[in-house]
Amino acid sequence: MQPDLQIPQNVDLLIIGGGINGAGIARDAAGRGLSVLLVEKDDLASHTSSASTKLIHGGLRYLEYGEFRLVRESLKERERLWRMAPHIIWPLRFVLPQTQSPRPAWMVRTGLFLYDHIGGRKDLPATETVSLTDAPQGEGLSDRKGKAFVYSDCWVEDARLVALNAMDAAQNGATVLTRTKFEGAKRSGSEWTAELSDAGGTHTVTARAIVNTAGPWVSEVIGTIAQAKPKGQVRLIKGSHIIVPRLYPGDHAYMLQNPDRRIVFAIPYEREFTLIGTTDVPCADLPDKAAISEDEVGYLLDTANRYFDRQTTREDIVWTYSGIRPLFDDQAKNASAVTRDYVLDLDRGGADAGGDAPLLNVFGGKITTFRRLAEHAMDELDLPGAGGKWTAGKPFPGGDFADFDSYLAKLVARYPGVDTTLLRRMARAYGTRTETILGDATTAADLGEDLGGGLHVAEIDYLVAKEWARTADDILWRRSKLGLHVPDGTADRLTAYLNRTATTG
Repeated sequence: MQPDLQIPQNVDLLIIGGGINGAGIARDAAGRGLSVLLVEKDDLASHTSSASTKLIHGGLRYLEYGEFRLVRESLKERERLWRMAPHIIWPLRFVLPQTQSPRPAWMVRTGLFLYDHIGGRKDLPATETVSLTDAPQGEGLSDRKGKAFVYSDCWVEDARLVALNAMDAAQNGATVLTRTKFEGAKRSGSEWTAELSDAGGTHTVTARAIVNTAGPWVSEVIGTIAQAKPKGQVRLIKGSHIIVPRLYPGDHAYMLQNPDRRIVFAIPYEREFTLIGTTDVPCADLPDKAAISEDEVGYLLDTANRYFDRQTTREDIVWTYSGIRPLFDDQAKNASAVTRDYVLDLDRGGADAGGDAPLLNVFGGKITTFRRLAEHAMDELDLPGAGGKWTAGKPFPGGDFADFDSYLAKLVARYPGVDTTLLRRMARAYGTRTETILGDATTAADLGEDLGGGLHVAEIDYLVAKEWARTADDILWRRSKLGLHVPDGTADRLTAYLNRTATTG
């Protein structure tokens, strides 16, 4: 059932890395009429882009470091992306208690005033001040004295956003290959000759330009490209999160300020849990799969226990995840102060580099600014024959509706025999593509075998055919977070099903 994708021999643009930046550039470039090949050595969003704090936000704390351009651009993207993907992006109110703040209230309020006004906010509610003693936002906190500021940002299903970009790219003609590794390239006049490898062997591809969005591996990829001349270098910072049973009532999140001036978020997660993160830990090496350390666990637990009535221990942790952020090295001493802005490093070659084919290396960036990064990348490359900008306001697959609750009501009316809880989960994941999966089903039984937790065969087949899913982890932890909800044995049953259908075609 895995699509039989042929590796093209010649393309305009070869993109290395299937995270948010690579998928975003592939979407943009394919929509401009260019032939595009995106290769990812693992699964889409299998590293940094599925390990974020899952926010579409301006980055309030970046104001403290003078990152005004980045914050403004991010805030302008915030509502735009919400409108483009209302199934996987939605508003979230954040409570910022002043009870343990190392920053004076006037400073925080000034920052929030800027946050409300420099990014063109239209539909999200403005900041308000509440009394923790009286307001529902104080419930669950260990100290309800004093006040808190309440402001707006948005939540995003990060790995799904990557998949939707890749889907849109493919619908515009791009070839997206997972489990395909870039081995190296060299310039040959005005084009690149690149070597790729997958389970079927090695392959040669020529391209007019290469974009290196390998994330934490950006420098490693540069090392495989003959005569590449990067102007910058990457700085690796690990961020980790823990998931615990729900710590407080309500659908709001908290921004918790620590004595070291770092902030940690506590966010409602998958209905039953609270997500706590993130950390900022410099990495001396690059593990294939990042993992949380005991020190990070202790730091996040200490933060939560400082603020909430319900005390949490290591035994309460139901899941952890970590990612390595490939930040541009701006020589900042403090890991938290390293710029989150993106840097595009264009190498146009020349006679001494074997030709004039461009190489664009992408450093840094945040999930909120991926669309603008893609536009800027296309401006830098300036490839002949490319069309103009088109992505602003264009809905992502499944995002062609205005209001989630209204769309869900439509689904419930159309499928009265299917449980509303299942319809809500699927609508949040797939938007209007839910109807493609459900088809003419009148009950959940029509969707095929339930492998556990409402994961039916029809949904699995869709993910394999349309979203490049191949393994149980792809489905349970990236295309969804069903891994937190399914019973024991589901992963094994899912693996057996995927193996069986791959063999039978």
